Amino acid sequence: MDMSSIASRLGLSGSRPVVRKAAELRRLCDVTFDTSVLGIGEVCKAIICLEIAASKFQVIFDRAEAVRMSGMSEKAYIRSFNALQNGLGVKTTLDVRELGIQFGCIRLIPFVQKGLSLYKERFLAALPPSRRASTDFGRPVFTAAAFYLCAKRHKLKVDKLKLIDLCGTSSSEFTTVSTSMADLCFDVFGIAKEKKDAKSIKGNRELLDVLPSKRKPDDDSDSSVESSGDDQDELDLPTYKRHKKMEKEAYNDWKSSVLSSNKQTKPDPAKPRKQAQLNFKKKPSDISLEVSSAAN
Repeated sequence: MDMSSIASRLGLSGSRPVVRKAAELRRLCDVTFDTSVLGIGEVCKAIICLEIAASKFQVIFDRAEAVRMSGMSEKAYIRSFNALQNGLGVKTTLDVRELGIQFGCIRLIPFVQKGLSLYKERFLAALPPSRRASTDFGRPVFTAAAFYLCAKRHKLKVDKLKLIDLCGTSSSEFTTVSTSMADLCFDVFGIAKEKKDAKSIKGNRELLDVLPSKRKPDDDSDSSVESSGDDQDELDLPTYKRHKKMEKEAYNDWKSSVLSSNKQTKPDPAKPRKQAQLNFKKKPSDISLEVSSAAN
């Protein structure tokens, strides 16, 4: 299968520069190294070259269809893509617009672009002048981390593992870049943790009914109910301590009742005991009865 037919099946037949660049990358692969050693077939190699060329020209590429055409799983395709990309020495840039379309979060595009520019400014300002020239923000991990943080801030679900596979980085590096962005640009990427009142959350109302010690008395109550000091102390205790106290009181009641019943049935130690005597002597009347029965 030639490159033009694969491009037409992927919807890239109208992009001639992409097809020409993909054919050039395929020839470079044949000259540089043997892709069969990496477990990459000819069709998969052509599809990966088309994806690299599409990302270079910022053309939307249907990866799901590419994975289906390659006959590989998604993880195996991503591994092959990263291996071929590193072998060719090609640096690809991750486009924010393509991420927004792929994940269905188009409204995040301006926020991600603003956050990336702000992060670059603050990060370069914190570096010494000698290191500013060698800093590279064109790596896809920065775009992916900014997109993930913006989606998290706007409470949108984004597959983190898929983002890591798309940018071709490790999970630890992605976490490091995300933490750095959240620290430097908290006003753009950070998430404010506000402590909410438990009574305002609907799911906690039943819990508050079970735990009366967690309830707060109303300020506008005019009348107050008088209670004894013991009841108040019992309410102030947590639930598990209150149950433990009740079990201990029940045990003490049972123990006292058992001891009192034992005292009632126990004999008086001051009263002398009498041992019962056994009489082994038989009466004459009994002996005569036995003799008469034997004679009969």
